[in-house]
This record gives sequence, C-alpha cells and structure tokens, in this order.
Amino acid sequence: MNAVPPDLLSRPRVKDFTDLDVWKVAREMRRQIYKLAKTLPDFEKSGLADQLRRAAVPVTANLAEGYGRFGYQENAQFCRQARGSVYELRDHIITCMDECFISARYKAVGIKLVKNR
Repeated sequence: MNAVPPDLLSRPRVKDFTDLDVWKVAREMRRQIYKLAKTLPDFEKSGLADQLRRAAVPVTANLAEGYGRFGYQENAQFCRQARGSVYELRDHIITCMDECFISARYKAVGIKLVKNR
C-alpha cells in the first residue's frame, strides 16, 4: 500500500470550482483584462477592447464548466478551451503593446501574461 504524501494531506479540500487555484488566478486575470480594456483609446472600444473582454470571460467559465463535468476527458477538454482563450488574450495584449495602447501600469500586467507565468 502506498503512503499518501504529507503535502497532499495538508492541502485544503476542493469543494467547488471557486476553490481551484487556477480559477482564482484566471479570475484575477479577467479583472485585470477588464480594467485594461477600459483604458484603450475610444476608437478601439468596440474593437480590441471588446475582443479582450470576450476572450477573458471564457477562461473562468470553461474551468467552472469543466469542473462540473463528470468525466476526466470532458474536464480536460474544457481546460484546453480555457488555455486556448488565454493564448488569444496573449495575442491581444501583444497587439496592445505593439500599438502603444497600454500604460506603464498595464504594460507590466500584460508582460506577465505574455510571458506565460
């Protein structure tokens, strides 16, 4: 019989998708993306800003939906979809950086995301 690793016993039990560390990080990322979108120039409000918001929402939504599925394969598929949305966000942030739309404050947030932390 295999022993349970001690660090596994000390971890808090996950009872809901909101307990997942990855969901918590994604939620904060979504909040930062919404703040960033508000800072874009007026002519980008219905373009790039909208794309940023529409890419940020599915990250947490797909993690939540995957958590609610019964099978491992279904959960994995929703996690892959969330990952795809993160990559889409990275591209939009690179666009913001290339076009100098990001202030110094949001540039640091963008660089963190782009570096795939």
